[in-house]
Amino acid sequence: NCHFHAGVEHCVGGAKSSRSCAGTKRDYNIPLRIGALFIVLLTSALAIFSPVLLTRFTRLSTSGVIFIIVKNFGAGVVISTALIHLMTHATLLFASECLGHLQYEGVVAAFVMAGIFLSFLIEYAGWRLVAHRQQKHSVSESSSTKSAPSSGKAADEEIAVAVMEKDDGSSIFVANRRKLDAISVLVMECGILFHSIFIGITCVVTPDSGFGQIFAVIIFHQMFEGLALAARIADADISFKVKMICCSGFMFITPLGMGIGIGVLNQFNGNDPTTIWTIGIFDSVSAGILLWVGLVELLASSWLWGDMRRASGLRVFAGLGALVAGLVIMSVLGKWA
Repeated sequence: NCHFHAGVEHCVGGAKSSRSCAGTKRDYNIPLRIGALFIVLLTSALAIFSPVLLTRFTRLSTSGVIFIIVKNFGAGVVISTALIHLMTHATLLFASECLGHLQYEGVVAAFVMAGIFLSFLIEYAGWRLVAHRQQKHSVSESSSTKSAPSSGKAADEEIAVAVMEKDDGSSIFVANRRKLDAISVLVMECGILFHSIFIGITCVVTPDSGFGQIFAVIIFHQMFEGLALAARIADADISFKVKMICCSGFMFITPLGMGIGIGVLNQFNGNDPTTIWTIGIFDSVSAGILLWVGLVELLASSWLWGDMRRASGLRVFAGLGALVAGLVIMSVLGKWA
């Protein structure tokens, strides 16, 4: 009973037999894979651009029930992708006989932890940088207010804002939400892009015997993960141009991986130790990044100190239902990919 992960064949059950770690010649239908590349490109484009464009050009609100469903479904997808897909995949890779016996058995957890810490470090550094610049700006404005007389209500508001920013960091978040949102979206996008390129390679290097199954799963994976990222991008207080750039990155990354896979199809060896280490590390670190994004950026920020904390019963029910649906559906897909 065998299946493929990133071109590596994993077999369970039956008699244990020795196998070669050298490359194996397999059947690959190149035209089929080229066609699949464009189907993935179209699916990714529809999933990532639809929510962003709808919130931009229609009356669809990011605070409405529909968007709450999409956003929480996306949160479930992200968390499940990290745990069921990426961590499990990395564990299977590092258990490969072609690596021999690893002296350190917690290698996957260590790289996941590195991904979590990296995400925290980037966001914390971004917060400190934004806060430092805002405080310098506030001091500058306060000095100019004292030296140049202002009139009426505008002057009072400027002084009040300066005082708030000096005493309470919460106003720094409000005044700089665009910069902080940009950092948050960047962290999430990096976590998704890092493993998406290997998803494309995984799909292409899978032999014809298992290609149909893995391709169908990846189509659903791209659709759900695209919606998850799109919901975060659409809700972020960043410029429309930046949103389009972020969407384009997701749209092209998996097809790019598929193109790379097609180019190296006859040379690719999924059992090569270097290949296993490379994909395993990227999967593990990406899992850590997406865990941070899913639990902190999507769940905690929305449910513990965001709008959902005091949401109506209908919104809570819709949000929790969508969250569970995202967790379950992506977990089920993890059986095949």
